[in-house]
Amino acid sequence: MKLFQVKTEPLGVERVQEFLEDNYVCIGYTGVGDLEYAGKEEMRKRLILAGTGEGAELDAALDHLQIFVHDMQDGDYVLIADEEWAYLGDLGDYFYAGTFDSAEDGRCHRRGVTWLKSVPLAMLHHTLREWLTEAEVISQYTGTLPGARLDLWITESTTESLVSAKTAGKVDDEMVAEALAVLKAALQSEDAERRERAAIAILQYAK
Repeated sequence: MKLFQVKTEPLGVERVQEFLEDNYVCIGYTGVGDLEYAGKEEMRKRLILAGTGEGAELDAALDHLQIFVHDMQDGDYVLIADEEWAYLGDLGDYFYAGTFDSAEDGRCHRRGVTWLKSVPLAMLHHTLREWLTEAEVISQYTGTLPGARLDLWITESTTESLVSAKTAGKVDDEMVAEALAVLKAALQSEDAERRERAAIAILQYAK
């Protein structure tokens, strides 16, 4: 299982709402055709023929397409974000939509996405918030990921928020103890997801 982020403005056009409504992500880079079976050198040749500049610009385009076409796999995860929310999705296979392969459009290189969860940016795990501020068009998360239930892990745990607030002097030991008591009670909930969230939060606090 891998996690990727994709910016939502291919060719400078904001498409976050379209991505969410039509269940896909795209990456721009027009004029290179279907890349499903293209290796890295073939992609380089096509980018040059399409007019991509040399040097850093070419290397960046090649890296982005390599990630999108080949490194991403069916069943991996993707994060996109707008100004207030982050959205987690389950990735599908790469496909080429030739109808949209034009400099005016740029939606030709696509992956289907099943959107799983939306999270306010303020509640997103702090390491993911920092990662999403990177300027890269697309990148893979290189930190530690949970063995399961990524949809639960991406949210900042209650205890992490409390510890941060305690460090900042906003809460005292008694309030932290009360919050932990609530989490312990949640371990007995009939709601399986609530029990799982409580367990994750307590284990993270124990660390």
